[in-house]
Amino acid sequence: MTDRLARSFERTRGRAALVAFVCGGDPTPELLPAILDVLVRGGADIIELGMPFTDPMADGPSIQAGNLRALAAGTTLGALLAAVAGFRAREPEIPLVLMGYVNPVLAYGVDRFARDSAAAGVDGVILVDLPPEEAGEVLPAFRAARLHLIRLATPTTDATRLPAVLDGASGFLYHVAVAGITGQKSAAEAEIADAVRRLKAATDLPVAVGFGVRNPEQAAMVARHADAVVVGSALVDRIGEAAARRLNDVPGELEALVRTLAEAVRTARAQAAA
Repeated sequence: MTDRLARSFERTRGRAALVAFVCGGDPTPELLPAILDVLVRGGADIIELGMPFTDPMADGPSIQAGNLRALAAGTTLGALLAAVAGFRAREPEIPLVLMGYVNPVLAYGVDRFARDSAAAGVDGVILVDLPPEEAGEVLPAFRAARLHLIRLATPTTDATRLPAVLDGASGFLYHVAVAGITGQKSAAEAEIADAVRRLKAATDLPVAVGFGVRNPEQAAMVARHADAVVVGSALVDRIGEAAARRLNDVPGELEALVRTLAEAVRTARAQAAA
């Protein structure tokens, strides 16, 4: 497997990593290179790039709107991979993970998608609606291309179900902190702490926690327990708000928000120990 993710988690040992999610091509595919660059400048340790889809069933209104803006602007999967290749030439060490749904991958062709993603510099893929039992075509193609298949665990993933989720998983394990869609509610700290302890007892993979993390305070709370904190809806909202005023405002406003989140994540454990 590619080891950019492993090196990233090694670099952030002792603190949580910040995983910054944006919808690829939102608000326009032409702005995507600048958006990827400001995520890094703002302090993101890992980038999660959404593949636009017309029916993002796990996502709330914020990310649904980001998907629609990206599609309306003419974003294609090929355009995303071209942007990733350009990013990889500028940033050889920052991991980038694609997140999305199975239909676009099937339409593109599973083997072709795996090869093209790896060639562009993608490190892993999260397919939200792909259960382990249906990964028979995807997993071998990803392994051949040396792409991580990153799996999701949820509050309802019990001890009986967890081994199936972990079978074939690599890169990191993404814990969905709340049942439901993105950006709508948040989990209590005790629930997150318990979930992370339970998952880490079952796997050596780093555990990232997302869904419902919208501000620095929530990010710091998660960072006290998880190996990584995923923030998405708040970033997508900021992109949409800035784009509604002026497209050129998007990179600067996004970078400012990422900086506040990165500072909260990076100092959370030290402040808790003080």
